[in-house]
Amino acid sequence: MRQLSALDAQFLAFETDTNVANVAGLSILEGPISREELLSLVEERSELVPPLRQRIMRVPFNLDHPYWVQDDTLDLDYHVRELALPAPGTDRQLAAQVARLHARRLDRRHPLWEMYLIHGLKDGRTALYTKLHHAAIDGMGGADVLAAFMDLEPNPRPRPRPAPAEPELAPETAQMLLRTAARLAANPAHLLRFLAEAAPYLDEIPLISRIPGAGTVSRVTRRLARELGISDGQVVPELPKLVVPRTPFNGPVSAHRRFAFVELPLDEVKKVKNAFGVTVNDVVMTLAATAVRRWLVAHDALPEDPLVAGVPFSLRGVEGTEPGNQVTLMITSLDTHIDDPRERLFAVRDSMQRIKDRFSLSPARWLRHLSESMPAALTGLAERAAFGLAAQTSPPVNLLISNVPGPQIPLYICGRRLLAQYPVSVVTDASGGLNITALSYNGQVAIGIIADRTMVPDIWKLPTHLRDSLDELMSLT
Repeated sequence: MRQLSALDAQFLAFETDTNVANVAGLSILEGPISREELLSLVEERSELVPPLRQRIMRVPFNLDHPYWVQDDTLDLDYHVRELALPAPGTDRQLAAQVARLHARRLDRRHPLWEMYLIHGLKDGRTALYTKLHHAAIDGMGGADVLAAFMDLEPNPRPRPRPAPAEPELAPETAQMLLRTAARLAANPAHLLRFLAEAAPYLDEIPLISRIPGAGTVSRVTRRLARELGISDGQVVPELPKLVVPRTPFNGPVSAHRRFAFVELPLDEVKKVKNAFGVTVNDVVMTLAATAVRRWLVAHDALPEDPLVAGVPFSLRGVEGTEPGNQVTLMITSLDTHIDDPRERLFAVRDSMQRIKDRFSLSPARWLRHLSESMPAALTGLAERAAFGLAAQTSPPVNLLISNVPGPQIPLYICGRRLLAQYPVSVVTDASGGLNITALSYNGQVAIGIIADRTMVPDIWKLPTHLRDSLDELMSLT
């Protein structure tokens, strides 16, 4: 058995009917796949992916974080589902179906995942939508889960099955309560550690960074730590004070979503990268900034100040290889206020370089430490209250943008070639009603855009804006 970390448990705690913590991948495959083929593959590979065979076990009265326990009666008929699009099976029909599926909460009585085989796409293609709960995996972990079902060739040799694991016994109530008592006793120490370790970095914590004096406290604390010899002496780059402007996609989200997707040629992205001496990530961030800027201009809603984006950073390799979420969130200026595309690219590059320099010297652990400092019994109430307050008053960010590198070789599922792999992420009251996530695969940058249905009713304008943004930068090379 394994107890959820405080951060993993947060993704369970903040869920409501409208704030849903599902992360997913949409795979587009060449040719048809039968449900029987898919069931056979999932049954064979599921032992390689522990989250698929674990369910949540709650501690009495929610006094502590839940446990993952082995589900020995895994019902694949429940988890693997099948549906078909009506003719003609367009990308927009597929995206609308994915949006409906993505908005549904996962049943916590079962392992927290579902897989949908979707037939009826144009040109004989098949789609596979795989949804997991953010409490079980982060973005990089989700990519690892999907990779377990993919092969390097159409007809691979059977993979060796792992040795049977010792059966895991669910924790007894008395055992859970003893652990709960120990955790409660440690909470004051966790809180003190958070306060001590967070003080030098208050300027990078959303919401807290905007409290008057937070930046001054951070600077003074870092200087004192260097002078007293209790830090490594490195000068941590200053972060600018960011004001989060209001946009049409900020505020309380609804229970409904819209989804759109687009592929952009990776070689063109790299051509822009090389021409301007920036990174692929800088280009992707700039494309997102330009697309959002154009959408805001079209809606007569472009703020004078730059937008503020939340950018997830993986802590894998920094925090070890523990299962679950190894992620933090950094905030950066998106520079949507700059009209000139070349200047906008360089401004985004500079903004991203600041947070990367900061992260390389002091990986942002505040999210994990803040989670650990909260008593488990209060976490859900506190998170839901904070999300509601942020949505109604002052959001910490305008939107989330993420870019995940992927394999640059063809992959196969059930012998069918994987044509594209689109990420499908999360929108919440606090993070904004728009999320743009990119994943590179086999020469393409596949971008999945998820949004609140009411806030962004014309979501398919954004793929067009992304294509036009890349064309604009290409014309400057």
